[in-house]
Amino acid sequence: MPKTKPFDQYYVDYENWFAINKYAYLSELAAVRYFQPAMGSGAEIGIGSGQFSDPPGIQFGIDPSPAMLNLAKRKNLSVVRAVAENLPLKSNAFDYVLMVTTICFLDDIDASFKEAHRILKQKGRFIIGFVDINSPLGRDYLRKKQNNVFYRWAIFYTVDEIIVHLKRNGFHLVATVQTVFGDLKSIDQVQSLRHGYGEGGFVVMNAEKSFDEEKI
Repeated sequence: MPKTKPFDQYYVDYENWFAINKYAYLSELAAVRYFQPAMGSGAEIGIGSGQFSDPPGIQFGIDPSPAMLNLAKRKNLSVVRAVAENLPLKSNAFDYVLMVTTICFLDDIDASFKEAHRILKQKGRFIIGFVDINSPLGRDYLRKKQNNVFYRWAIFYTVDEIIVHLKRNGFHLVATVQTVFGDLKSIDQVQSLRHGYGEGGFVVMNAEKSFDEEKI
């Protein structure tokens, strides 16, 4: 079952996080934009309220949470209620797909990645942003997991684990960047990006669709 309850119930807290942690959010957004193509059709799986789709210019996404979709609609985003494991979208339709802070709430990561692969054009980009559990921020989130209304439902992953799932579902990793260094409360400016992973709490992976769905 999709983990929508905390997002439907605490959507105000969700939106407030981006205001309270403004520069951490802007650093994450810069990391996502780093891999986003300047042209082409894109969609976000797990669009939420559109915090990562609206500023970069993506106009379409899916999400299972009615409250999140209502917030996204207020930004004039085109949204559909659906789950990542069963996308009501045409095959080979998009040049790139975003999945930002979504993987930890998926019911089936492999089914979701396979669906992302299906809707992407050949050599399309799959851009994934998430909290790396092996980073200082990730370990802090894990310690506080049971007291957080959102992350108590989450499954955290390492970068290496995500790479395994990508390869299993027809993608190859092109590059990664990381950001959000240090405690969230201490971040008072947009941070620069670093290649690789292991230090920054937020990692963005750029993967490419490497072969056709029927070969998976």
